[in-house]
Amino acid sequence: MKIENHWLDVPVDGSAEPMSAYVAQPAEPGLRPTVLVGFEMFGVTDYVRSVADRIAALGYTAVVPDFYHRSGRRISLPATAEGRTRGLDLLSEVTRDGVDRDLRALLDEFPGPHAMVGLSVGGHIAYYAATQFPLAAVATFYPGWLTDDTIPLGRPTPTLDLTPGIKGRLLFLVGDGDHLFTPAVLDEIAGRLDGVDHEFVVYPDTPHGFFCHERDTYRPDAADDAFARVTALLAEQLR
Repeated sequence: MKIENHWLDVPVDGSAEPMSAYVAQPAEPGLRPTVLVGFEMFGVTDYVRSVADRIAALGYTAVVPDFYHRSGRRISLPATAEGRTRGLDLLSEVTRDGVDRDLRALLDEFPGPHAMVGLSVGGHIAYYAATQFPLAAVATFYPGWLTDDTIPLGRPTPTLDLTPGIKGRLLFLVGDGDHLFTPAVLDEIAGRLDGVDHEFVVYPDTPHGFFCHERDTYRPDAADDAFARVTALLAEQLR
C-alpha cells in the first residue's frame, strides 16, 4: 500500500511549545484508526519512523509522538553509548503528568479507535497509556523498568502496579535473553496480567532490541513473528 508521511505540530495543554509528531498514513484519502508508536530512548529516529511506515502500510494512521518535546525538538540520538547516556538524561525529564497531557492531545487530534505500539521505553509508555486511556489494543516490545522507579514514569508507584487499569487487549513481547528482565521479573509481570485480556510472548535465545533491523541485536525470526502478531492484534481490535 502506498503511504505518505509528514510532520505535524500538536498543541499540548500546559506546554509552551507544541509537540512535534511524525505521521504516516495511506495515500488514499479516508478516515482510519490511529496507531501511536512509542519511541526508544533514542527519540524520533529513522528506525522508529520506519516502524510507523510499516504500520501505515497496513491501513492505519501511524503517529510517532515526540515525548521529548519539552527538552528539544525532534531529538534523534545514535544507538551508541553516548546516545544511551543522553537518552537516560532525557528520560529523567519525562514525567507521567507530561505523558498524560501529550496522550490526551494526541487522542483529541487523531480519530479513533486508537491503539499503541511501543518499543523499549516506548513500550513502557504504551503500557502506562493502556492503564490510563481507552486504547483498544497495545503492543509493547520489551518495556523496561515496569517494576521499579528508576525513571519518573515509574513514580510514585511502579507502572506495573497500575495494571488493573488496562481495559483493551495487551500484547507483551520480550526475549528471554533481554538484559532488562530477569526470570523473576518476567514471572512477576506475567502474574500481574492475570485478569487482563493479553498475550505474553517470550522468545528463546533472544536479546533486548530484537525488533530493530539496524542493530546486531536483530533477530529476524522473532521480529517477523512479533510483527505478524501485531498485525493480527490491530486487525482484530481496530475493526
